Order: sequence, then C-alpha cells, then structure tokens
Amino acid sequence: MRIALTVDRDEVPAETSDYVRALMAAGFSRQDIVVLTPGQVPTEAFDGVVLGGGVDVDPARYGQALKPAANVEVDPERDATDIAVFERAWREETPILGICRGLQVVNVVLGGTLVQDLPSQRPAALPHEGGPKHRTRRDHDVRITAGTKLASAAGTGQMGVNSRHHQAVDRLAPGLTASAQAPDGTVEAVEAAGRRWCVAVQWHPENLADDPPSRRLFEAFARAVAERSAVAAR
Repeated sequence: MRIALTVDRDEVPAETSDYVRALMAAGFSRQDIVVLTPGQVPTEAFDGVVLGGGVDVDPARYGQALKPAANVEVDPERDATDIAVFERAWREETPILGICRGLQVVNVVLGGTLVQDLPSQRPAALPHEGGPKHRTRRDHDVRITAGTKLASAAGTGQMGVNSRHHQAVDRLAPGLTASAQAPDGTVEAVEAAGRRWCVAVQWHPENLADDPPSRRLFEAFARAVAERSAVAAR
C-alpha cells in the first residue's frame, strides 16, 4: 500500500513526525508512507491520502479577497500539492483523512468557504489558536454527531481536543456533513455523505498518542484503506 501524506515546508523530519508515528501505530509501515512537501505533485495513484496541517488556504481559492487584519499566511505550492492530491483521491474514491488545514482544503475544493480569521471575525468564539507549544493540551471539547463515520471511528460522542487554528468552516460545501462541533458552534469535523470514506477534523489527533479516540481515528482510516485495496485487487 502507498499512503500520501502532505505537510508544510517546516515539518520535522519524517522519521520524527507525529503524522508518521500515528500512521505506523495504525498498521502502516514506514515504506508505505510517501511524504509530499509543497510543490510536489505526484502522477501516481495512492491507496489512501492524509492531508496534514499547515499554512492557510489562499482565500482566492474560495472567491474571496484577503482581509487586511486576518493574519493569513499562504503557500501557493502547498495549495497546488494538496488540491491535486485531493482531487485525484476524490475522483477515485480513495480514503481521505484531513487534519486541520486538511479539513479546510476538503471544504474549499468541494465548494465551501472559510472564516479567514476567527479572532477578528468572530471575537465571541472560543480561543482556538492554542499554539505549537501546547500540542497535547486539550483546549476544549467537541460534540460528535451520532451515526457519523467519525462517531463510529472515535467510539465516543464527545472528546477533548487540542486546537491550533485561526480559520474555520464558514459555508459548508455541498456533499459534506458537519460531524462535530465545538461549544461555540465552530465546525470541528466534516465528512462525505454516503459510503465514501472521507473524514476531516479540525484538531490534531496525530499529537494525541495517549488518546484512544484519536488512535481509533487513524485505525479507522487504515481499515478503510485496506478494504478499498482488497476490492481494487479483485
């Protein structure tokens, strides 16, 4: 199996990455995981795709001008890599796991929009920007919608999560369901309708190695990849 993992330019070396650690704990080998940095657009297909966290999606991608006070940081090459990998995976119904920025990519590519900056646009919202020094801190709870793929994967209806984002879903894309919310109403997870396995969360489960629901999310992704690979091999 081959798993694509998209990351930012400053992601730590793959061997010490929490993304790689979480995927290997879920059953993938290191050789299964192809780490893609900004500007890399592979031509081959993958058995699964993980869209990792990172800088902001360019507002132009969802038809908006940059808001002056939004503190938006973009990387056109990161957008190009993520979008190309996601679009192929979506066409081919490849299992997709989106994390933080990855959720935002999924929503934007499928026709949704984002709040460019929660602190300036929705100042009454919970603090969501925990910062890199607090990767494992549970910043707030999320409520998971019963009957969703996320609920099945996590095995719980509520969990504490870390939080390192200043953007969020504004208009949800057609064909997506909001499967978790923060107490302030911020969308914390989305997933594709129907049988397709595409689940994306706004928090960082890869950092929460001691958290059973977070581990189970990666394990559910691994099962979806294995099941699709078995069907494709017939």
